[in-house]
Amino acid sequence: MHTVYDFEAQKIDGSPVALSQYKGHVMVIVNTASACGFTPQFAGLEALHKTYTDQGLVVLGFPCNQFGSQDKGSNKEIAEFCQLNYGVSFPMMAKIEVNGAHANPLYQWLCAEAPGLLGTKAIKWNFTKFLVGKDGQVIKRYAPTDAPASLAKDIEAALAA
Repeated sequence: MHTVYDFEAQKIDGSPVALSQYKGHVMVIVNTASACGFTPQFAGLEALHKTYTDQGLVVLGFPCNQFGSQDKGSNKEIAEFCQLNYGVSFPMMAKIEVNGAHANPLYQWLCAEAPGLLGTKAIKWNFTKFLVGKDGQVIKRYAPTDAPASLAKDIEAALAA
């Protein structure tokens, strides 16, 4: 049986990060894009980060260019965009694929643990969000249309668990 802590990622600057460093934290993991109708959700994700980080929340953004080619830039360009336009201070990871033969192993696991509507395992679009509990298990999957603020009660419950 896997937990989120069994996976590694690459930070947007290219350095490796073991997700085990977040053991005991609640996590929101989200695939992002810089030129999407949902891109303003960066502001809401940053608000969650600022509100709950001291209580143990970690927001992790994973840029992805698989949906309408809405994140064409390099990792450096994406990082600059997020900081300049939304003041993003939560960890951003290197660009990945979330669907298909080259899907990142973390996303393969997330999708298997929390299928979407009608049991679909694929990510439907940018800004699909996963809430992971302190035990490293997926609690819930949220649609791209779910505003970050709508996760607050579930985050608070996970932090209190």
